[in-house]
Amino acid sequence: MTSTTAFSNLRIDERGVAWLLLNRPEVHNAFDDSLIAELNAHLSYLHDGATAGEVRAVVLGSKGKSFSAGADLNWMKRMVDYDLEGNLADSRKLSALMHGLDTLPCPTVCRVQGAAYGGAVGLAACCDVVIASEQATFCLSEVKIGLSPAVISPYVQRALGERQTRRYALTAEIMDAQTALKLGLAHKIVAHETLDSAVEAMVTTLLTGSPQAQRATKALLASVAQAPDSDATREHTCQVISKLRVSQEGQEGLSSFFDKRRPAWAQQENSAAEPRS
Repeated sequence: MTSTTAFSNLRIDERGVAWLLLNRPEVHNAFDDSLIAELNAHLSYLHDGATAGEVRAVVLGSKGKSFSAGADLNWMKRMVDYDLEGNLADSRKLSALMHGLDTLPCPTVCRVQGAAYGGAVGLAACCDVVIASEQATFCLSEVKIGLSPAVISPYVQRALGERQTRRYALTAEIMDAQTALKLGLAHKIVAHETLDSAVEAMVTTLLTGSPQAQRATKALLASVAQAPDSDATREHTCQVISKLRVSQEGQEGLSSFFDKRRPAWAQQENSAAEPRS
């Protein structure tokens, strides 16, 4: 399946891996209301596909030199004339984008090839795995123009921790790739020319996992983060593992482990990937 819109495109390959690309390289993939609307539509589609097990993983990337420069200048000029209600409506659409990406049921990988500023840091923070080029940079730049990284702050603070988020949100300092790695915003830094192969290797690794177990684990971790040490959380963890053990995929996973063979989902992915080599 391939869907190309004005500022982004979505392709789902034969393995069920979705490749969602920002496609505004002429303005460094900057956000505006049209791009946000497109991405929200794509994410809604992917959420349904991931819930049904048809989408196994999502890779978020962009074309051109920059990952994303944050808010588009022309969009910001238009927002100057918005009243409070207009700004609220606009902000809620961006909030829906971050929430939609963060809560996709399947694993997500963010491919960062260059500069990621403002809201783009939020996109990275919402993804499960961030793989960045050694040329990548990250910046919470909002205070430089009298604004705040408000909508993305829950996700960025979760990634960086409160202490580091305070520093970088207040100073708008640029983080190089190694700093982003050290602080936990990025998971892996690679040579620029090996970025695509590193992303593909991570996708291949993710496809070895049980789709059902990955969905359950992602939902579980989000729940545990809300109340890590409560009676309700402990009971929920017991419910999750017990239901997985008696499920079809859980039984197959355990049987394949003891039989020393690939589980059915890994056999299927391996077979689908063979023609690509």
